[in-house]
Amino acid sequence: MSEKYTACIIGVGRIGFSLGFDRKREQPASHTMALLANPRIKLIAGCDVDRKKLTDWKTYVKRRSFFNFYASKNSPAIFLNVDELFLHCSPDIAVIAVNEEFHLDTALKVISKKPRLVILEKPVALNVSDAKKVLKQSKKYNIPVLINHERRFAVDYKLAYDYINKIGDVQKINASLFSGMKLYDPSEEKTGFYSLLHDGTHLIDIVLYLLESLKSPEISKPVITGLVKDKKDKKIIRAFSANFSSKKVPDISFFMSGKSRFFGFEVEVIGTEGRISIGNGHAEFYSRQESNLYTGFYSLQKDRSVKVPEKTLYFSNMVQNAVDYLDGKAALKSTVENGIAVLKIIEEIKHSLL
Repeated sequence: MSEKYTACIIGVGRIGFSLGFDRKREQPASHTMALLANPRIKLIAGCDVDRKKLTDWKTYVKRRSFFNFYASKNSPAIFLNVDELFLHCSPDIAVIAVNEEFHLDTALKVISKKPRLVILEKPVALNVSDAKKVLKQSKKYNIPVLINHERRFAVDYKLAYDYINKIGDVQKINASLFSGMKLYDPSEEKTGFYSLLHDGTHLIDIVLYLLESLKSPEISKPVITGLVKDKKDKKIIRAFSANFSSKKVPDISFFMSGKSRFFGFEVEVIGTEGRISIGNGHAEFYSRQESNLYTGFYSLQKDRSVKVPEKTLYFSNMVQNAVDYLDGKAALKSTVENGIAVLKIIEEIKHSLL
């Protein structure tokens, strides 16, 4: 029988727990739900500074465990701080799902407690300097850290990762983010409460992921166009395009809007023989085929050979990657080094915005 790994979760708020109740989202959509859904994991403890959230979390986990054959029938332990948790528990996997501003201190402490693996929510930290401290701590204690850049684990983006090598020379990548949240506010550097960090982390990381498939992950310094500042506070950025290039892709553009009245996340990859369009709720793949409209011409048409599953399994696959790593069967698919690469680009963009 396969070994069962114990896990704890630190931070039982939105991404840690409550997003698991969003009926419109693909489930599991929180760390708690993904851990509970994996038969190789036993969730033994939770930690949060909010006692009510902890109590609600414990009640739910206990109820779920009662109906789960694989889970422990004992109630999970709850703690108000990390030191107490590790004084009484020795989990194999420690999940850190606290707010961004607490990532650094929490990660440094948790790593020093020496679980077998740490799962850390993105971003690694608020900036490159702090992220490097996490990396240094990880190496000091020889504790691996898996970063939850969730799209790296999604089935649809894995299809894009593979298909990008079938569309000829990649001519352009367009990556777009739309929301009503301010893109950048210098006054929020200590909280990370701006979209360039909160959501832009995902957008930049997934483009770097696709570039890895082309063996061309290094990109140039950004050139900013289309800069829009807040009408009332000119220090707040509402929209911009950040333009880059790599050895194999001459035109890489990140368009981010913090003045939209909708949320959107899209990546388009245009090659000489095909195209990929992928984002929240859609994944489309196009190949060069004989035109139905013009004799002697070719056009791009949907590639029906690519089967896109209904579920992306983004959270489930992230947790499974942790299990496979501990089993010695797979490498981590999202590392602290990946997270630092993203933060470097974010910092380059911020410097160019000023």
